[in-house]
Amino acid sequence: MKNKIAEKLHFSIFLLLGLSCLTAQIPGMPVGTLKERMVRNVFGGTADDKSYSVTHTADGGYAVAGSTESNNGDVSGNHGNNDVWIVKFKKTGDVEWKKTYGGSGKDEARAIIQTADGGYAVAGYTTSSNSGNISSNHGGLDVWVVKLDPAGAIEWQKTYGGSGTDEAKSIIQNTDGSYVLAGYTQSNDGDVSGNHGNTDFWVVKLSGSGNIEWQKAQGGTNEDVARSVISTPDGGYVVAGYTYSNDGNVSGNHGNYDLWVVKFSGTGALEWQKPLGGTDDDGATSIAVASDGGYVVAGYTYSTDGDVTGNHGNYDIWVVKLSGTGVIEWKKTLGGSIDEYPNAVIRTSDGGYAMAGYTASSNSGDVSLNHGNYDVWLVKLDETGGLQWEKLIGGASQDIACSVSETIEGKYVVSGYTDSVDGDIIGTNSGASDFFILQVGADGHVVHFYDDTAQ
Repeated sequence: MKNKIAEKLHFSIFLLLGLSCLTAQIPGMPVGTLKERMVRNVFGGTADDKSYSVTHTADGGYAVAGSTESNNGDVSGNHGNNDVWIVKFKKTGDVEWKKTYGGSGKDEARAIIQTADGGYAVAGYTTSSNSGNISSNHGGLDVWVVKLDPAGAIEWQKTYGGSGTDEAKSIIQNTDGSYVLAGYTQSNDGDVSGNHGNTDFWVVKLSGSGNIEWQKAQGGTNEDVARSVISTPDGGYVVAGYTYSNDGNVSGNHGNYDLWVVKFSGTGALEWQKPLGGTDDDGATSIAVASDGGYVVAGYTYSTDGDVTGNHGNYDIWVVKLSGTGVIEWKKTLGGSIDEYPNAVIRTSDGGYAMAGYTASSNSGDVSLNHGNYDVWLVKLDETGGLQWEKLIGGASQDIACSVSETIEGKYVVSGYTDSVDGDIIGTNSGASDFFILQVGADGHVVHFYDDTAQ
């Protein structure tokens, strides 16, 4: 893919800013030092720490999942190399608990959801085998799903895949307690069958205890990668990602990479598929159900033809509204003169949509003043795709948003990772990459998080 988007997400030096503690005198009481309360929105250790997913929890708090290479600072218990790292925050923004999970290889979380029993399901990948928390591996890189109780203790964990590379990007829970995950597979053995060549979309239905009920490899002879799965009102599933194929299950590719949306029945049967885009690079990163039963897909585009109009230059965010049968109802390109990329879209309580990603543009097109380099870009749209507001968040260096969630108060919680030490980024200088979590008001105003671990 031209200027591979994924390669832009790997940055090296991440530094953070610390704040002093406070003391106070209470009238009528002796002078004394109050408990420390650190104001910050970044967390990690001295190595790379990245957040990829945030979920709002039933108690009003937040759970954030990603990866860590650290074993100091906020991080303890690393099993070696990269570990999955999950931090649970209270509603106040204070840290409630934090846990590392993994083995001696590389383990990363790409998605976290709160489950109906108050626990969590985490999906990603692992290269570990028979070490730490991981009991087995089919070979190379496997999908890894971990079920946690509300306090973060492992209830069960399972690896899925074959002898090739297999990774989960998204997971949902059904009303009956079962799960569906989506990602990609290069395998055609082990748990995987029906691969069409190269990487295929891989969609897997799991029982509530993690046993495979069905699996589907969908794609063609070239590269096909699923990024997001949602359940649909009819009991089926829609999966969004990208495809370079124009054979197998894929028909209608406009040239190069296309955004690809696939509809499955509740039993995994392919009902319809739509490649969307132009003759250049286009892909989807996230999908949400619209209020009318259709779908809103967030992606990126380098194209200026085919289904795409209004590109501002280089890569733009591309938002497409589809009917329940996959017909384009409206589409919007958003961006400036350089590059924009979305990582998440959600439907908001007012019927509109919020997207989180990043931008390198500044004071051009739809983008306001950039703090420097890549900034988090948070965009609020109305239900017809009209731009209501946009907000750049960050500091002078790279700031990447990977996930967004709406609170019951109509605010937004955004997570990702940063190497800035200024601007909107506040916290202890941990070194390398640190993950951030911050709350944003309904108008885009940034509210800093807290940490009470010093109490």
